[in-house]
Amino acid sequence: MKIRPLLDRVVLKPTEIEETTKSGFILTSASQEKPQFSEVVAVGPGGIVDGKETEMYVKVGDKVIAGKYSGTEVKIDDTEYTIVRQSDILAIVE
Repeated sequence: MKIRPLLDRVVLKPTEIEETTKSGFILTSASQEKPQFSEVVAVGPGGIVDGKETEMYVKVGDKVIAGKYSGTEVKIDDTEYTIVRQSDILAIVE
């Protein structure tokens, strides 16, 4: 199944980051907070949003930081994605 976002929406796939505590313990993904780092997997076309022309600044493959609790989480084919507005993306990681 393929996701094609509309208007200024962006589909993000959270990146798995292994986290180690100061004492050397490796935390499992279940005990970590929701990841803020994601990879862009699909981008909407932009267009008129709330009466203003919206230009898309992110592209597929970009690594981004998004708001911690923003967007809508969906699970497709055992893969979790988050759909956010472009304005919920805080930065592009280079």
